[in-house]
Amino acid sequence: MKIGIIGSGTMGIGIAQVAATAMCEVVVYDVNAAQTEKSLVALQKTLAKLTEKGKISSDEATAILGRIKKSASFEEFKDCDLVIEAIVENKEIKTKVFSELEKFVSRDCIIGSNTSSISITSLSAELQCPERFVGIHFFNPAPLMPLVEVIPGLLTESALPQKIYDLMKSWGKTPVIAKDIPGFIVNRIARPYYGEALRIVEENIATPEQVDDAMRTLGNFKMGPFELMDLIGVDVNFAVTTTVYKDYFYDAKYKPSLLQQRMSEAKLHGRKTGKGFYSYAENAEKPIPEKDDVLYKTIFLRIISMLINEAVEAKRLRIATDEDLELAMQKGVNYPKGLLAWGEELGYATISQTLQNLYSEYQEERYRKSPLLTQLAQS
Repeated sequence: MKIGIIGSGTMGIGIAQVAATAMCEVVVYDVNAAQTEKSLVALQKTLAKLTEKGKISSDEATAILGRIKKSASFEEFKDCDLVIEAIVENKEIKTKVFSELEKFVSRDCIIGSNTSSISITSLSAELQCPERFVGIHFFNPAPLMPLVEVIPGLLTESALPQKIYDLMKSWGKTPVIAKDIPGFIVNRIARPYYGEALRIVEENIATPEQVDDAMRTLGNFKMGPFELMDLIGVDVNFAVTTTVYKDYFYDAKYKPSLLQQRMSEAKLHGRKTGKGFYSYAENAEKPIPEKDDVLYKTIFLRIISMLINEAVEAKRLRIATDEDLELAMQKGVNYPKGLLAWGEELGYATISQTLQNLYSEYQEERYRKSPLLTQLAQS
């Protein structure tokens, strides 16, 4: 099988590695040829490290690299079975690229987008053959993160999602099929993990260090919200939140944070700029939070209740199957357990009451309960 990859940044070259490891022939194109060269050098180093650790043999590393070819134009995509786009998260730029791509690929070639938040239907609408277009959303880093969201648009041919699902399985991934809604599964359901944490800090209820410590110690999350935003990129996280907020017609549940906007403007983007909510300068010491059991419980219950409510609403709207909803959050963002299971464990009545208390205090629509949560709390 021949796979085309558009974009040779971290995500593009990561997907290329995954496909090549699965014995596919891969062609990578980037408008910036220097970026492709840089990424291939980085991939060679990555494979060398995997060889040193005994994860793969030196022959396998050589074979993986040998299956990846760089391309100077879309001309070399003419015999590809599947092309996956992994470029800048901009609808206009993506649409232009797809229109150009269609001039070169065969009528049978599947076109996929790795977009994390842009509507698949809207991206496919201008194509000559929109039925062959589908969302194939990998998570960063693609070779390590198992989840792939498969998203059909309204114009996608009905059998295509299952075909891509099966292909991703053969690549060793954990695929889930999601509706074409803003944020799909993970980026919709996970919004309160960041949004509510930011609200707590904006209101001076707790510090970023306290919020992170509370979620790690009480929730067993591998990373707190602020650590994770620094890793993802404060600017990237803000952009996704803004897109989801806009695409849900400015629903208060997804309202972006002013603090996050200011940090994005100041280029305090996290690890990649050396400073975000934490400093990543050499010898920088992470602040030690002032522990407070009552405060920590408040933080945890507030954030987890918002997350569970969002998962329950996704279940009500049938964005995906219950199994896929649970899998997506565990495999896509490393949550310690599925949110629906967590709701049952904590008690839906407790979650419902927590949100009711927040709504009574703030009188904001962001704290409205899913109708299904109310039903579950009463059952």
